[in-house]
Amino acid sequence: MNKRVYRAVRAAAVCVLALFFALSASLRAFSEEANVPQLSAHAACLYCANNGEFLVKLQSGERLPMASTTKIMTALLGLEADEKSGGMNVTVTPEMYAEGSSMYLAAGETLKMRDLVGGMMMVSGNDAANAVALTVAGSREEFARMMNARAAEIGLHRTHFVTPSGLDADGHFTTAEELALLMAYCMENEAFASIERSASVTVDFVEPQGKTQTYYNENKLLSRYDHCIGGKTGYTDKAGRTLVSCAEKDGVRLIAVTLNDPDDWDDHIALYDYGFEACSMKKPEQSTAQYSTAVVGGEKESISLSAGEPPLVCTGSAGLLDVTVKCEAPQLLYAPVEKGQKVGFLRYYTGGVYAGKADLTAAESVGASGEATSFLENTASFFRALSSRLKKHRSSPGK
Repeated sequence: MNKRVYRAVRAAAVCVLALFFALSASLRAFSEEANVPQLSAHAACLYCANNGEFLVKLQSGERLPMASTTKIMTALLGLEADEKSGGMNVTVTPEMYAEGSSMYLAAGETLKMRDLVGGMMMVSGNDAANAVALTVAGSREEFARMMNARAAEIGLHRTHFVTPSGLDADGHFTTAEELALLMAYCMENEAFASIERSASVTVDFVEPQGKTQTYYNENKLLSRYDHCIGGKTGYTDKAGRTLVSCAEKDGVRLIAVTLNDPDDWDDHIALYDYGFEACSMKKPEQSTAQYSTAVVGGEKESISLSAGEPPLVCTGSAGLLDVTVKCEAPQLLYAPVEKGQKVGFLRYYTGGVYAGKADLTAAESVGASGEATSFLENTASFFRALSSRLKKHRSSPGK
């Protein structure tokens, strides 16, 4: 074989190998994408509340009307106002009436704020949303201002509220991603989460006395999907069918959002099946950093600290995410210190989301100095310990 033919054969072989590897990579990518559910929604996302990862995104940053998923924020503000006041009663007035879905409240009736919010979330009562707004803020406009201020505090910068109910209005919008973040935040409120996982809420009215009404949850996922722990439906002509839901399995908490989706129940189940397959809880490697703290008035000027078992953290779709550890321990301890005494803890974060903590304990005992000491000697011991602590902190990045 002459050199020219040899070079041509070798070049062809290289091209074939390159094509083979390119096709293999494409097939792997196609296989991974094939596992992502095909959705009927205009916009959607699947969010892992454990590690802050969006596992699925479909036009999830587009600003769209949200319909009655608005009431997630309305419920949060109502419950927070109720807790702050020690318990609020709401008296129904004619200006609280609204078109659309309703709790069918009558003027003059009085009920507890917690019950009002519960009934609102069960049947998506627009009258109840107005009742929450007018009782908490005095007007719908002021309540909308409160909603937007709270959205900004949570970090929602592409969301804007105009109505407490979610009825269509110019300038009333959110994104799938920000609805997921809002739901994740609200599910940390125990009063909100308790309502969300309830199949029904029974309201004992304050006035008229003796009136009792049971409202049943319209979130069908509570019965259709074993791991569902909450959700909020919505619909208007402009928004279409909207749905936000939350599910938890083996410690993994996921939030699914679909906007303008005619097949939302099935889409949420498909999203959760995909998400729980992709995520799992694992124990990270124990921190190898050396921790210590200064001791005042003791036989030693410092003491080593031992870290306990780390908490479980949630893996993402690409495996275990980066885990960061923050030490929270006192700069100084006063002798005596007993071995095993809890003195602080390590906080673990995945994707910037708090995952849990591990105790920091004294690795040894340090007795108090046996000599009688004066105030000046104690003061000098304090500053020696503090100086030693600061020097070690500057020289050791792991602390």
